[in-house]
Amino acid sequence: MGVRSTLSCNSPDAILPTHPATNAPGSRNVILLRKPSDARIGRFLDDQCSLPFSYSEVGASRDGVPPGYACQPTAGTTGRGAGDVRAGGRSLRRWKMYQTGWTKLCWPDVPITEGTVVGVLGRHFGLRSLNACRIVYVIEEQDSLLRRYGSAFGTLPGRVERGEERFTVEWHRADGSVFYEVFALARPAQPLVTLGPPFGP
Repeated sequence: MGVRSTLSCNSPDAILPTHPATNAPGSRNVILLRKPSDARIGRFLDDQCSLPFSYSEVGASRDGVPPGYACQPTAGTTGRGAGDVRAGGRSLRRWKMYQTGWTKLCWPDVPITEGTVVGVLGRHFGLRSLNACRIVYVIEEQDSLLRRYGSAFGTLPGRVERGEERFTVEWHRADGSVFYEVFALARPAQPLVTLGPPFGP
């Protein structure tokens, strides 16, 4: 049995309440003055594992943009042929999309399977943020014309935004081209998001 997290609600390091009207577990965004220990991150993730998604349109990134959400798609060509699509798939399985220099995945050795909960530790202007998300679905498709791999992540309570982000890589066999796409759906969970970093994108 996991140890309940006190970091998300009661820690003196948590300085930004997301929903100040409640002290329910996970109801506050964790903004930190210093880097948390692995033990604290583990307690935070234990706390988040039992919580529901923070939005109702779970799985919406499969089909389009639901009303009220901003969409931030990024796509491009990343190579050609079977070797490049395998390399792209390996990068996603190894969580390379979170190796940005200012974010760290907690933990990169967990499997990419539906229901897995991970934390994202970010660094912003001397502060650090700790947020959690859960894998909503995994994509593994293959036919005579297309090979596609990817996964989508949904926000859990305590984040300043709510929504989903999908990462995919696909190989179009007809011309050999390999494409990547990052498809993000987000809406504010509280007004500070509109102020920009470190409170929002």
